[in-house]
Amino acid sequence: MSKLSLPSLKFDKDRIAAQFQGLRGRHPGLWPSLPRSVLFCAVFTALLAMGWSLYWSGLLDELESGRIEEVKLKEQYTDKIRQAVNLPMLRKQKEQVAQYVSQLEKQLPSKAEMDALLSDINQAGVGRGAQLQLFKPGQVVIRDYYAELPITVRVVGNYHDLGAFASDLANLPRIVTLNNLSIQQQDKTVLLTMDATAKTFRYLDAEEIAQQRAEAAKKKAAEAKKK
Repeated sequence: MSKLSLPSLKFDKDRIAAQFQGLRGRHPGLWPSLPRSVLFCAVFTALLAMGWSLYWSGLLDELESGRIEEVKLKEQYTDKIRQAVNLPMLRKQKEQVAQYVSQLEKQLPSKAEMDALLSDINQAGVGRGAQLQLFKPGQVVIRDYYAELPITVRVVGNYHDLGAFASDLANLPRIVTLNNLSIQQQDKTVLLTMDATAKTFRYLDAEEIAQQRAEAAKKKAAEAKKK
């Protein structure tokens, strides 16, 4: 029984090398098929590389930016839908907060009303039978939205007198707080001495607000200049 033999395919290096010889000075259209194919692949690859670097990569970056922006817009849309659904409730809460702030503002005197408030604090001690030995307003401290006035007080009286004095301060129509309380008993008596710092608060007037803003702007400019 005879065996069938397949023809062997041999890689003819000399024949391939011969196709790449003598190409210099000849028009590429006259080159053999293999060099023309290699040239075509090289040109096609170069065109793809140029197209990617000059055009397609920019489009892909733009596409990615568009996708990111789409996600942000969807989140914003969801938030706005949620706000629209809760709008009546949010408006009601805003009104409640505005009423609460208005009540707090009424408890803050203006600069012109501070003298009357100081008189009320003084009378709170005298009216209860307690002896107000010291009543010394300190330096006004300017905060971001209000001014704070500390008052050093020393009140002498029995236990109930001091309690009534503190209660009267708490019931004043303006905000007054007692801080740094120190109570000591006088020798061989039922009298107590209370040292404290009473703090009250007031609005900033227009001039103080303007001055505060100017100082803040000046400070910000100085910090920016240092950088």
